[in-house]
Amino acid sequence: MSKSSEKSVLKSERIILGIDPGTTIMGFGLIKVENKKMSFIQMNELQLSKYKDHYVKLKLIFERTIELIDNYHPDEIAIEAPFFGKNVQSMLKLGRAQGVAMAAGLSREVPITEYLPKKIKMAITGNGNASKEQVARMLQSQLNIGKLPKNLDATDGLAAAVCHFYNSGKTEIGKSYTGWDAFVKQNPKKIR
Repeated sequence: MSKSSEKSVLKSERIILGIDPGTTIMGFGLIKVENKKMSFIQMNELQLSKYKDHYVKLKLIFERTIELIDNYHPDEIAIEAPFFGKNVQSMLKLGRAQGVAMAAGLSREVPITEYLPKKIKMAITGNGNASKEQVARMLQSQLNIGKLPKNLDATDGLAAAVCHFYNSGKTEIGKSYTGWDAFVKQNPKKIR
């Protein structure tokens, strides 16, 4: 699909759910887009640090994502893609958290787009190396948000949604799925 026809497919009124996946805290934020203007709906976080069992955390991430989809009916999900770190175990856990959030969206047939952290920071602040605090303050200004949360994972989730709005669905890493069929088609080697 060409960029021009892709843009014409975008609805003039839509809701975007942004997710910052994590196994300690999952941040999320929702924006509404009307007539090419965005407005803040809400942001929050799912606290998972009190749970020791990793599988319980994954279940809670899945359930909370489903709950957000069922309550707000987002047209699209923007999710922060894991960055490559030195700790392999942390990367595996983060990838699983992202995977179950994506599975929740795919199970409800909500299109998902991944964004690299630098891409999100660049879209919000103009600086791909911006701090969490800089991103949060810029979102606070852009969306007229009163008080920022103590933990900035919620603003990271919101930033993913705003990045998606600014990018109109274009991705730097080229991974966007509209459902299970699209995922299978784009990832034939992952299916046995």
